[in-house]
Amino acid sequence: MEISLVLVPVDFSNCAANALRYAKKIVSPWKAELLLIHVIDSSEVSRIANYTKESIENVRERLTNHAKQTFRHFLNDLDSDGLVKDTIVSYGSPFQEIAIKARELQTDLILMGGYGSTGKGQIDEIFFGGTVDKVVRLLPCPVLCVPMGWPSESI
Repeated sequence: MEISLVLVPVDFSNCAANALRYAKKIVSPWKAELLLIHVIDSSEVSRIANYTKESIENVRERLTNHAKQTFRHFLNDLDSDGLVKDTIVSYGSPFQEIAIKARELQTDLILMGGYGSTGKGQIDEIFFGGTVDKVVRLLPCPVLCVPMGWPSESI
């Protein structure tokens, strides 16, 4: 089986940075393309809008612009060899958006960090499963989960 397109979900955490480093390492023999996706969580947008009394559209636009800027910094730090083909900023439920994009783009592999920027051990994840767990259950393509610090911090 040939790997030509790898989707890497990114929340800009250290774990996501580690997953991207690992993705770059393993795709180079295949000369596969890396595509990064960041999903703005619609439930977080609703909470922020409710708290700040802004419209959901304004909060969504602000977070989208922030994500695009953060992607630039993230890639400046981690993609000096230019292996990342493109970045996507999406909106919705993270696991659903990742699954939708993976199917839409006919991704061969999803490679993601073991836990996100909210950390590990959150009540939501304990009782309902994290994003990785939900993505694994939704997709027909392989999902590779890279725990923080594996195989080493200096990949």
